[in-house]
Amino acid sequence: MTSWGDFRRAEPAFADLSERILRRGIALVIATLRADGSPRVSGIEVVLDDASGDTELSFGSMPGARKGSDLRRDPRFALHAAPADQSGGDLGDGDLKVSGRAVLQGPLSGPVTGDAFRVDLTEVVWTGLNDERNRLVVRWWTPGGGMHEVSRE
Repeated sequence: MTSWGDFRRAEPAFADLSERILRRGIALVIATLRADGSPRVSGIEVVLDDASGDTELSFGSMPGARKGSDLRRDPRFALHAAPADQSGGDLGDGDLKVSGRAVLQGPLSGPVTGDAFRVDLTEVVWTGLNDERNRLVVRWWTPGGGMHEVSRE
């Protein structure tokens, strides 16, 4: 199991950027797998919680929601946080993709019902522009491979 906290300890600056993008809450979409193997995309909200002392990335699914049944059957998912400003071609902070396995934690706590999932992280990918804003940069981190970066004009 690789928690968000494991990622944060390995790459604190990259985790800071990733968390800033996730917390903006703009256009978060999760992809799950239907029973026939085809993709399903759904809007989603995520929570970054460090109450346990180890930061966890988690999310919920409302009762009877298809994404929850998809994840209980096959826990693989991909989460996408789109760039904040898409109107003028400016990537802003860039976009973020998080992949992993959703681990069912039981029912959601509080007034909202449904299923709670936490993330077993397999990859974090950021795509954005360099400081001069003249090159596309892709950075990615995996638990076994560490940090990588490529850029191009």
